[in-house]
Amino acid sequence: MNPENPIIVGLDIGTTKIAAIAGRKNEFGKLEILGFGRANSNGVQHGMVLNIDQTIKAIQMALENCYASNPELRICEVYVGIAGHHIKSLQTRGDIVRKEVEEEIKQEEIDRLIEDQYRTYIPAGDQIVDVIPQEFTVDNFQNIANPIGYSGVKVGANFHIITGDRNAIRNINRSVEKAGLKTKDLVLQPLASAAAVMCDQDLEAGVAIVDIGGGTTDLAVFYEGILKHTAVIPFGGENITNDIKTGLGVLKTQAEQMKIQFGSALADEAKNNAFITIPGLRGMATKEISVKNLANIIQARMSEIMDFVAYHLKQVGLDNRVLNGGIILTGGGSQLKHLLQLTEYVTGLNARIGLPNEHLTGTYSDELSKPMYSTCIGLILKGYNDYENKNRPAATTFIKVGIPDDILTEPVAETLVTSGRETVNDTETEHEEVAVKPRKTLKQFLDTFKINLIDLFKEEEDSKL
Repeated sequence: MNPENPIIVGLDIGTTKIAAIAGRKNEFGKLEILGFGRANSNGVQHGMVLNIDQTIKAIQMALENCYASNPELRICEVYVGIAGHHIKSLQTRGDIVRKEVEEEIKQEEIDRLIEDQYRTYIPAGDQIVDVIPQEFTVDNFQNIANPIGYSGVKVGANFHIITGDRNAIRNINRSVEKAGLKTKDLVLQPLASAAAVMCDQDLEAGVAIVDIGGGTTDLAVFYEGILKHTAVIPFGGENITNDIKTGLGVLKTQAEQMKIQFGSALADEAKNNAFITIPGLRGMATKEISVKNLANIIQARMSEIMDFVAYHLKQVGLDNRVLNGGIILTGGGSQLKHLLQLTEYVTGLNARIGLPNEHLTGTYSDELSKPMYSTCIGLILKGYNDYENKNRPAATTFIKVGIPDDILTEPVAETLVTSGRETVNDTETEHEEVAVKPRKTLKQFLDTFKINLIDLFKEEEDSKL
């Protein structure tokens, strides 16, 4: 692995599928897909790992398929998505009083402010997954996006804290480790999907990302460039399939196939005289299924999901067309016919399908452009964001050097040292470069002092004239 351009792997452990995608950024900042593998998921329900053994087998199968697409890959660490109805969020406020008030605010102080939020009281059995700063304040100045470089006595911020059930998180980590991998970081799935389908204009305009997965529907709301709200709605594509299975009396595989091929989210758009013929079981008579009845079942469940979305938007005061970017639908469930029309009708906001090709190069396969892979590609982008922030070179630092106590009798050549990191034999070393002026002899120092004194008297005489 090239340390300057690493390969990062996203692992999406979903209710219906487990996907592993490896990618690397090119010189233009676009993501190049190097490997892709997927497998059916059997041990996950509603986004939570329940059967660890089955989940491990599915992860290993996805990895094998990923290696088959690129035998040169070596995967050790992965970024893993997390969802499920156990995920909750809360808003907190944190402030610190600075010691060195005359100096500019540094990254270390922001890190300490964020670290303090991990001590926030949460219910027993829960664990903090992520702490996301929203807007900062420095003294009386508010709505600061990045306070580094500001100067003040007190710095604070509003935070969006995401929590999850400790046992559910442990099951994810255990499944990944027993599959021979290491979890680099856990990322909330709607945030990963948002990274894959959003651009800077969406962030500025304000959007709601609705990721309709197999077991859950994940929501992330952005307004004025800030993450305002996240939520996990405990319904997804699997619920629609089960509704069809129960309502029409068919097998689950048949229900899934009908949903994909003939399903519609609007019953008014379905034809009244169209029917689907289902073969009978073990010699029984065939069954005729009305496309209209199928659409009625799908619309009932999808309307319920969109009602939840509208409810959450109202809770944070972002309904009534405040979000100029509207709603971006992604995930496997977003491929239902006429879902955009239903979403706009229920929420009153414009809607579009978010495809995960916003940050990809032009050489990806058509399969990866489907919205069901938004989370996995977003996990890679999240990994690159962490890598780039961690390895951003420090700015060149100039230190003012005073007159030494024992003045040298010989002048020293001027030197320049740069603050940053250097890699030697695969080992990172830190060095600091200092702009050091040549030391002056005593005679040079007195001559400079005399010249400055003469110039000072000249300026006073000119001012009298």
